[in-house]
Amino acid sequence: MKTMCFVTVLIAVSCFTNNAYSAKQVEVLKRDGQQNEIPLLENRFRIDSQVDEITLLFFRKAGTPAVILVRPDGSKYFAPDSVKDPNIEWFDELNYDLVTIKKPTPGPWQVIGSILPDSRIVVLGEVSLQAESLPSVLFRGESVKVTGRVLNDGEPINANLFKDVVSLHVDFVSTNNESFANFGAGIQEVAEFKDDGRGFDERPKDGVFTGEFELDFPAGEWTPELYIATPLLQRRITQKALIIHEPPFEFDIALAKEDFDDHILAITIDANIVKPETVIIQGKIYYPNNEEQMFTIDAMANVSRQLTIKNYDWGRYSVELSVFGTNINDREFMATLPTYKFEIERPIEAVPEIDPATIITPDEMIKSDPDEGKMTTSTIISLIVGCNIFILLVGWLLIRIFVQKKSIKFNVRLPFLKKKKASEDDVTDSEKNQVGKNGSKSDKSGEILNLSMTDD
Repeated sequence: MKTMCFVTVLIAVSCFTNNAYSAKQVEVLKRDGQQNEIPLLENRFRIDSQVDEITLLFFRKAGTPAVILVRPDGSKYFAPDSVKDPNIEWFDELNYDLVTIKKPTPGPWQVIGSILPDSRIVVLGEVSLQAESLPSVLFRGESVKVTGRVLNDGEPINANLFKDVVSLHVDFVSTNNESFANFGAGIQEVAEFKDDGRGFDERPKDGVFTGEFELDFPAGEWTPELYIATPLLQRRITQKALIIHEPPFEFDIALAKEDFDDHILAITIDANIVKPETVIIQGKIYYPNNEEQMFTIDAMANVSRQLTIKNYDWGRYSVELSVFGTNINDREFMATLPTYKFEIERPIEAVPEIDPATIITPDEMIKSDPDEGKMTTSTIISLIVGCNIFILLVGWLLIRIFVQKKSIKFNVRLPFLKKKKASEDDVTDSEKNQVGKNGSKSDKSGEILNLSMTDD
């Protein structure tokens, strides 16, 4: 199923006579609106012979080719014609075409393309921008609401698709006054609003741009500028210069003297800018141990407030603050103050006292032998060689015991042990020979001695 398409045609006309805008400013094209491709005989509009320049805005389905304009004599205008024809300016965007024609041919014109249903031609007369003046007393961090309207000959423009391409911009321009801190700050682009019913815009497509922005730039003297800028038209309003003050709040921290005491943050309100009895403060405390605590300080008559902050030992503390109240001009305000931070230094651990007798004076260091207590090169080499030999021996033992599964045997033959053993063997043989002469047997035989006498 094909997607249905729309078109809105906006015609800005410059005329030579005063009765050029006597006709009704919004004229609805008569068509059934059921076709995506508009037949050549539909979407006709007439250009008067007194028109010196005309600007047409055609809304079409996103991504479709640019429209084609058919002049009264049947010749056609295409988007590439603007490159070589100085009388044509053509902006070919994703979902619309903006065409400006100088000295157009009078008579009935036609448009061909994937344009949107409910087409109508809006003849733009004196397009103007209206906006409410910003408050005279402002301070940094405050949120400000602004409202603007785009009018055609003093009446709201009812073409919804026209409002889709129009945005209201808010800038603050530094006055470059050397007496203020914003000297040389240039231009601060603050906000951009659309008539789409989102954010702070109250109602969509009502011709009223409503928005809110925060004064998060340096304090000083600024000139507010509100403007709309499109390829179709540009309108700008420059308001009276005003002074943005520093936040009318001062902070003073009293740190805890003992571990069981709390820190006290004192907040002082400047009564020359806001009314202290109307000020309500709320926010959040961030402790060094990542704990968070919400707080609220109710309104009271005095200009001073106190916030108790628990003492969670050393570390960094942060306090976020939002304030609500009424200024000296009886205007209610809402502001976000800069985050207040303070830090408790880590305590220094006590170091034991050094015995003066153990302190070596520079003179004693000079008298001492510089080579004393130092190892010689030969000693270091001996230690390295000995350690390597020991490591190799231990490695060999581990391989023999656990890898080769062999026992450790030391077969060492010492000459003096061998000589001693030989002497003992000689004594034994002598004793054996002596026993043999006496007719006895060796003790090792375990037999009884023969004590019988011979015949001799």
